[in-house]
Amino acid sequence: MNNYSNTEPSGKSDLLSISDLTKSGLFELMALSRDLRSRDMYADALQGKSIALIFEKPSLRTRVTFEVAIRQLGGWPVLLPEARLGEREAVPDVARSLSQWVDAIVARVFSHKALEELAAYSALPVVNALSDYEHPCQALADLLTLLDIWPDLANKQLVYVGDWNNVSRSLERTCLLAGLHFRAVCPEGFGPAAGEQVEWSTSPDAVKGADAIYTDVWASMGQESELAERLKIFAPYQVNEALMARTGKRTLFMHCLPAHRGQEVDGLVIESEDSIVFQQAANRLPVEKAVLFSLVENRYETGEEGRTGIFRRTGHVDHHSMAQRKLWM
Repeated sequence: MNNYSNTEPSGKSDLLSISDLTKSGLFELMALSRDLRSRDMYADALQGKSIALIFEKPSLRTRVTFEVAIRQLGGWPVLLPEARLGEREAVPDVARSLSQWVDAIVARVFSHKALEELAAYSALPVVNALSDYEHPCQALADLLTLLDIWPDLANKQLVYVGDWNNVSRSLERTCLLAGLHFRAVCPEGFGPAAGEQVEWSTSPDAVKGADAIYTDVWASMGQESELAERLKIFAPYQVNEALMARTGKRTLFMHCLPAHRGQEVDGLVIESEDSIVFQQAANRLPVEKAVLFSLVENRYETGEEGRTGIFRRTGHVDHHSMAQRKLWM
């Protein structure tokens, strides 16, 4: 069995972004995820602990896997469906109230800024279960899926095709950390922002050489009104058999789901033997168990049992100490 120990003093850490992970921590998390595929491994790690689940958006994979992950680790999920942060009450009030009752917060939200505010005022670990800026748990499951197939990532290329969004951003950051070559192919005006140091092209021919092609919906939740126009713009970027053939080699197909067959992906591709979309979905469960175990199981412990060293803590310390001070105000 792997040794996940470290000597960094434990305390509050969050997973709001892939940038919250260290490189060594990323691979420790992958190893732990493999172990946690066993339902018997650390089955009482969260015994007596409660995790609040805030869902501002509809969810299938995220809701089911987090609820099951918490229960398989012996914890108790407290579901808060359709709870829009900042509407019924201020985000700091939500954070400080939950900090008195539960042991961690998992939040699927529209606004990443609201998520950061939640983390700043919470005395508990906060996990990003999707925001408009990143989807780290999905990207971690994607990496685990690829490592199951490619034990060595050297000389492998992953190409993302479509709208640059929260999924692609987390995926690119994960690839950078893991040493996997990443490239994006997006229409003009729908690619990475100028400040994002991402290799990308507007030409679908840039999929050449890809070992895996990844796509996502062309209009995310909240962008439904733009769909008709986006269908015209993104049509040349549909992942179909012709585009897959442009890689010049046998290529894996990836999608975070839900998929809109006939839009960003052709049904023949998603049902092909090279499609690994359901392996990606399956890996959400052990990855989320690993995240919760690492953040929650030993947050009150010190010494070599602690595992918060998987996560970076720079940039959060001031906010966290502020949260602790304000908790009882």
